[in-house]
Amino acid sequence: MTDTPSDKKSWRLRTRQVRGGLDRSPHRETSEAMYLTSGYVYDSALEAEQSFDGTLDRMVYSRFSNPTVAMFEKRLAAIEGAEACRAVASGMAAVNAALMCQVRTGDRVVASRALFGSCQWIIAELMPRYGIEVVFVDGTDADAWRQALSKPTRTVFVETPSNPTLELIDLALVADLAHAAGATLVVDNVFATPILQNPMELGADVVVYSGTKHIDGQGRTLGGAVLASEAFCKDILSPFIRNTGPALSPFNAWVMLKGLETLDLRVERAVANAQKVAEFLEGRKEVARVLYPGLASHPQFDLARRQMRGPGTIVAFHLAGGKKAAYSLLDHLALIDISNNLGDAKSLACHPWTTTHQRVSPEDKRAMGIDEGLVRLSVGLEDVDDLIEDLAQALTP
Repeated sequence: MTDTPSDKKSWRLRTRQVRGGLDRSPHRETSEAMYLTSGYVYDSALEAEQSFDGTLDRMVYSRFSNPTVAMFEKRLAAIEGAEACRAVASGMAAVNAALMCQVRTGDRVVASRALFGSCQWIIAELMPRYGIEVVFVDGTDADAWRQALSKPTRTVFVETPSNPTLELIDLALVADLAHAAGATLVVDNVFATPILQNPMELGADVVVYSGTKHIDGQGRTLGGAVLASEAFCKDILSPFIRNTGPALSPFNAWVMLKGLETLDLRVERAVANAQKVAEFLEGRKEVARVLYPGLASHPQFDLARRQMRGPGTIVAFHLAGGKKAAYSLLDHLALIDISNNLGDAKSLACHPWTTTHQRVSPEDKRAMGIDEGLVRLSVGLEDVDDLIEDLAQALTP
């Protein structure tokens, strides 16, 4: 029994986070049920046939659909303002599915240069193996976008803010150019979350998330999601997911479903902490440059205020002493953990040159703005004064 429709337009964000997609069983549980089942049974052979041929709209196998996963999909879609959502096993499964379900040999793909290492690999390494033309552009350069999208293109992929250098893409501009070139615009919105930015409102066609990050928010599970129109999800995306098998486990879906209930509370607190941490770091002589969209020194500060509802939970900064200084800082942190994850309740720091982007060539890393002195800090929910004190002592051990 479904108590409340997830597309109820009058509900405000907080209500959608708690109630969206709710589907109670006949037991009338308060917490969403966890359906740990791989398959489903039928009352007759005819019912099984009709379930598979589409005559009956019901679940047949948890690689295709599952009640707990469906609740997560409906709730996230309600929060994002999307028609539909398909959940998958990880954030990278979401990126791969969103892109590869669309492209064919001979197609052309345009992407911003500043990307997470695995995203860059899919576009730069995997796609050309199948005869797909790939073009990378400086995502902050409007003229570069105009030139790259002056030719017919199948799809455009961007991260904004980017990982780890926090470059911002003018989504409205790129969406217009992409559509004029016949392309769909796919946006990785992980750093912003649906709380701070909704790319579809700015013209994006597809939005992808790693639910492993802020949506779970406590470092427990892997998961991902692709959001788009109902037609895209049904006709283009679902056949790819169904037949390639990146299914999200019901347990992970349940954990992330509960994470959505507090997403805005956690993001808002982390953003407030990140702003203070960024301001502190900008005043330190050991720090050559701080990259944070909430600082007036960020090159796209005005775009951030126009396109986002907050500057995010990630702060990146360049240390004047290069890799030696970055390692010294990381090794002397007493409260903040070294980890390549982000969006956690705990603050986490990493060295992108040697971790998240290790397999990207040095030339490409430098083109993305990554050097050996760059540190990425995911700011969590601790008391901000404790975080600042930890950074201060680690900068001057």
